[in-house]
Amino acid sequence: MLQFRLKKYRSRKAFTLMELMIVIIILGLLASLIMPNLIGKGEQAKQKLVCVQMKTIAESIKMFKIEQGNYPSTELGLEALVQNPDSNKYTNYPKGGYLDSKNPPKDPWKNNYIYALSDTGFELVSLGADGKEGGIDENKDIIFSQCSE
Repeated sequence: MLQFRLKKYRSRKAFTLMELMIVIIILGLLASLIMPNLIGKGEQAKQKLVCVQMKTIAESIKMFKIEQGNYPSTELGLEALVQNPDSNKYTNYPKGGYLDSKNPPKDPWKNNYIYALSDTGFELVSLGADGKEGGIDENKDIIFSQCSE
């Protein structure tokens, strides 16, 4: 009798509707607990990436100043870090530029970084996901001097 029951149990090849419903309910509960924690993390990661990229750009700008004697002007912008703006004026300009690219870097939303020179130094700005000044949450402007260390 026991062997008959084992054979009968082993011959079953599909899940019952009840078993499938239980699995779907469990997966739904898990998703409802996990998804709220994951939503928005992509945008937060992009905002953190902006600060990391700005630090790299800032180091390149500082290296430009050390080797050339001054920061690039606002008009020259970040383009001055990828190709020599004036070979007569910047004779010590490195062959590959100050950044490892042929074009100035873009933020994670594919917008150009804004570079501005002032009397006290320079500032870098990303306009956020919307590419416009101002905004809140993922659309807020990210300013290099406000990035946490």
